[in-house]
Amino acid sequence: MTNRSSKRLLAGAVLCLGLFAALAVLVANSWSPLLDLDHWVGRRPELFSHQHDWARQLWIEVGRWLRPDYLVLAGLVAAGVLIWKGHRRAGLWAAGVLLVARVASPLLKELVRRDRPVWPHPVQTLVGYSFPSGHATEAAAAAGVAIAIGTMLVRRRAVRRLLITVAVLLALLIGADRIFLGVHNLSDVVAGGLLGAATVLLGLVVFDPTPHSIARSNEPLPEVLVSKNKLAVVLNPIKVDDVGQFKAMVNAIAAESGIKKVEWYETTVEDTGYGMAEAAAVGGADLVMSVGGDGTIRAVCEELAGTGIPVGIVPAGTGNLLARNLDIPLYLRAAVDVAINGQDRAIDMVKVSGDNMEDATYLVMAGMGFDAAIMEGVNEDIKAKVGWLAYVWSALKSLMFPAIRVEVSIDGADFTRHRARTIVIGNVGNLQGGMPLIPDAAIDDGQLDVVLLYPRRFLSWLPLAVRVLSKNTRSDETITRMTGREVVVRASVDAPRQLDGDLIAPGKELRAECVHGRLLVRVPR
Repeated sequence: MTNRSSKRLLAGAVLCLGLFAALAVLVANSWSPLLDLDHWVGRRPELFSHQHDWARQLWIEVGRWLRPDYLVLAGLVAAGVLIWKGHRRAGLWAAGVLLVARVASPLLKELVRRDRPVWPHPVQTLVGYSFPSGHATEAAAAAGVAIAIGTMLVRRRAVRRLLITVAVLLALLIGADRIFLGVHNLSDVVAGGLLGAATVLLGLVVFDPTPHSIARSNEPLPEVLVSKNKLAVVLNPIKVDDVGQFKAMVNAIAAESGIKKVEWYETTVEDTGYGMAEAAAVGGADLVMSVGGDGTIRAVCEELAGTGIPVGIVPAGTGNLLARNLDIPLYLRAAVDVAINGQDRAIDMVKVSGDNMEDATYLVMAGMGFDAAIMEGVNEDIKAKVGWLAYVWSALKSLMFPAIRVEVSIDGADFTRHRARTIVIGNVGNLQGGMPLIPDAAIDDGQLDVVLLYPRRFLSWLPLAVRVLSKNTRSDETITRMTGREVVVRASVDAPRQLDGDLIAPGKELRAECVHGRLLVRVPR
């Protein structure tokens, strides 16, 4: 976090605390204009709830299900998930903020000692003091935590906006519930919101939830060759929301890590990264960082294969399968940190050829049939809005892709005949969401793993999914598994085909050959 950001957060926290303190003083001294405003605003909503049983029951249920203790519990569970997913600082920060807000509210109530509002027809009677509202305090804190974590970890702008909107609306709903039930005054709710917001802002000032750079906590790795400390970044600009902000973040981490020079190359519609990677290599880059989706990363890796120049992968797309299988974090800042300060690992690439296609390479998976039909059926507009869920929808529509007759040869052996709805030639084992399609696959073992799936009926997908998720490696007619360095697949009819999620022309044949240790990539230490 920059000094400018910290100053802004501190200024916001001071403003919230100042307004809260002013309200507390006015309430403690029973300032008449404030009391009149509370009565004028709160009387009609409370009376409406009293006169309409459905409204009263609705607000009672809102208050029952969105109690502060429940919000804290849900927040602590979310914090635990963050820690489990590797976002330790973010999880600890979220838990700390929610607990502080939960403790601060009752302590301040005892200090101010304001009685709850008493209307002629109270909806419900509660003991304890009124200022500030505990529900509003915890709702504001929870909303602030959700917004801060979402802004930090969620890359898609549409999803971030939805998360922020839902968080704000829930906080407002909880505040309205307190007034419509007549158990809090308007000033109680506003004070609770200010207290919760101040807790979040102060928490961000005191403890930065973003992960620290590896360079802060680890000694530099020994260099075999003398480095010029020159970093080249190949960026797909449409994959990051704010290009200027992203460049500033990369430049800051690079400077902190001792990188003397950063050169930037942006991809275009005509060139997805091949020319930029070549220019970076010719320009003497010691490290090339590829920022974008699977297509950009594959282009850069293909161009730099065999050069000895390591590639730092920053996944900013939808699938990000290579990054997931290399345990590279999907949070952009952490991925940039790994790309600069991680360690090099030699991984395999796969040369592929076939009918109706030019010779190419891939890093993750090639496929024929159902899995290629999924890629073919993805709506780009939906994909831009909901990300990988677009693949789920496309998969559901393509579940009964017709079975095709195929012949498979491994390492030059005789062809064997099969029926399958999909054929995958994998260099890695996991699909989106960590689904272990090929549990024994390794990206640096010099071997390819072939899987043929043949669920006979629609409901046959269910037991097949159970077998895949349980990492059952048994081979039969439903799931056939093979392993080898060279694979040839021949289909009886033209079938859709894909390489690393990119569609190629339909055809009847794929020839794949594993090239062991062809590419250097940066991975977590």
